Amino acid sequence: MTALTTPAAELLTGDQYFSLHLLETFTAALPVRDENGMPKQFVFGGDPRTMITAQARRRAERTHSRERANAGQGPLAGYTMGIRTREWAKLTAKALADRYGWDRADALATAKALLEGVGLKFGAKPTTRDLTQVLLFAPEDAGQIIADWIQEHRAEVAAWTSDYLKAKEAGAAAAAAKKAAAAAARKAKKSGTDALASAADDNQPNNEEQLPPVPRKIREAILSALAPRDAIDIALYGRFLAEIADSPNVDGAIQTAHAFTVHAAEHIDDFYAAADDAKLHRKAHALDYIDAADDSGAGMTGYQSLISGTFYRHAVLDRYKLRINLLASGMKPDQVQAAAEAAELEFVEAFTNAIPQAKKNTTAATGILPKLVMAFTGARPFNYAGIFEKPIAEETDGVASVAAADRLLNQHALVLRKRTDISPAQVLTYDLDVQELIDSRTAAGTLPGAEANSIEELTSR
Repeated sequence: MTALTTPAAELLTGDQYFSLHLLETFTAALPVRDENGMPKQFVFGGDPRTMITAQARRRAERTHSRERANAGQGPLAGYTMGIRTREWAKLTAKALADRYGWDRADALATAKALLEGVGLKFGAKPTTRDLTQVLLFAPEDAGQIIADWIQEHRAEVAAWTSDYLKAKEAGAAAAAAKKAAAAAARKAKKSGTDALASAADDNQPNNEEQLPPVPRKIREAILSALAPRDAIDIALYGRFLAEIADSPNVDGAIQTAHAFTVHAAEHIDDFYAAADDAKLHRKAHALDYIDAADDSGAGMTGYQSLISGTFYRHAVLDRYKLRINLLASGMKPDQVQAAAEAAELEFVEAFTNAIPQAKKNTTAATGILPKLVMAFTGARPFNYAGIFEKPIAEETDGVASVAAADRLLNQHALVLRKRTDISPAQVLTYDLDVQELIDSRTAAGTLPGAEANSIEELTSR
């Protein structure tokens, strides 16, 4: 591998890639579902496997870390975090109204005009007209920063906004007139009055009002506020914004694979019946037999699909890319090193503990603990998904989670024997049966690394 000679490389000690592998067991849960409410599946090794998508995992981990940091918990406490939303106009308007006393309608109109001016588009429906068409991942304080700048340059912003809104209104009127003229032309042609059609065509406006471009000074201020800046989770997970050509995108430092069952997919369609509290109370206290017998059915019935099984999942942190992203955000080298180390610790914490929230109240799935977490570093990423191409069969292989843990440890031991660009692993379990497996391997000298007794120890190198 070619030696890295950039400033980020000088901050990197050890291997470039930090790999995490995890086994977890869900029981009668549904962490993620498709558009039909069904579990997601794909075929692997000749059998269907239940899948939990990388997108669902990443969002759970990202929001888990942000909430911890904002609450002053964990290694990223005190750092700037990002938020992915369509509500940047609303957030900016709220800051203008709450902090500077702006009229809320004027504040929202100004915020929308400025965001449209830099290239963002808003929805057309009444429910989406104040929301951008795309989700924008930016630092949480971007709305406040935009509001502060607007207030500081209020006269300049007001002058441009007034011209912009007038031009937009004129353009909308011209577009409506053009649409009406076209409709009239179509109607005239259908009725055979070509002269009327020709007249309608002649009356169509040829040029709609042109919107005034946002001044460079204002544009730079808005884009600077929406830039990734020092938001740690944007440096970790990245962002892509095609709507604004000159807005910086970030290639994230975390790669996440889809999780899948190590055995053939297992799910059930669970029938449920929901009771009507008022009806049951009336029946229980009825003084009339007819009233008590009225409508004995459930208040609502239906089906929900639930899954059970042991999942393998994998993610890897590019420690060099993380430092590149932090340097690009404007951090000084000494700040980058501290932030990168904190981000790596939080990456492990979120990967280990964060669970997608779907149906959390009816399945308690968010309370599960991993069967096994394995961490190691290398000069390249290592994904061990292929070892589960042959699905585990409990009738021959034993308990799926233990058999999977044994297979995962054997795989790492094999790779360690054959490659020099990979480190021994740190392994952590919260499961009694897997703990017995680790203890027996440790006693026999066949554990491909060392046991970790905490999440923090997983990062030991």
